Amino acid sequence: MKIVTTIAVLALLTASAPAFAQSDEPPVSLRPFFMLSEQSFRASKSFDAVFGETSQAAWGGGVQVAFWQSRIYGQVDAWRFFTSGGELVGQRVFVSGGQAFPLNIPLRAKITPFEVLGGYRFTNVLRGIVPYVGGGFTSYHYTEQSDFAVSTENVDVTHSGFVFQGGAEFRVWRWVALAGEAQFAHVPGVLGNGGASLEFGSTSSAERDLGGWAGRFVVLVGR
Repeated sequence: MKIVTTIAVLALLTASAPAFAQSDEPPVSLRPFFMLSEQSFRASKSFDAVFGETSQAAWGGGVQVAFWQSRIYGQVDAWRFFTSGGELVGQRVFVSGGQAFPLNIPLRAKITPFEVLGGYRFTNVLRGIVPYVGGGFTSYHYTEQSDFAVSTENVDVTHSGFVFQGGAEFRVWRWVALAGEAQFAHVPGVLGNGGASLEFGSTSSAERDLGGWAGRFVVLVGR
């Protein structure tokens, strides 16, 4: 989370443009956005054993539609990891007695998410700062391949789940706003079939969950 937090703090401290009142918001506002995030996976044992870390930086974007004096919003977005081709690269492991033993067999995994959310913006709380909360649905397409694996050992599945978010938006210019937010995704049933999911998934619901917590820094364009 340190990367996203540092970027967000620096951006807010250096913003010198005045904030604008919310009363002149148009009836409907279309706002594309770009985001940087760091995802911390709930399946921490599996990701640590296979990929050597439990979180990954990511980037993405989407479109938000705000209406009813910008109080209600809906959005769609997608993201990918800051790795070559969006892939996580690790190795297969063997688990015995809750302990993982590396097999030195390369493994590659990719997560392709798509999110649809809606929420409420508290426009009259603080001038220039707009807190918001929201939630919705997400779909994760997860693929996993490893060297020397037969077709039944590779993974190619898509599962749905839900997502919640909360944050605060700060307008730095008439058409540009910055936001910092936290998001939690719950996507069960993806892991637990071998590979990155390991045997940990048989005893822990968290190890079967491909979701987790994410901190995000967002740049929005529009009113």
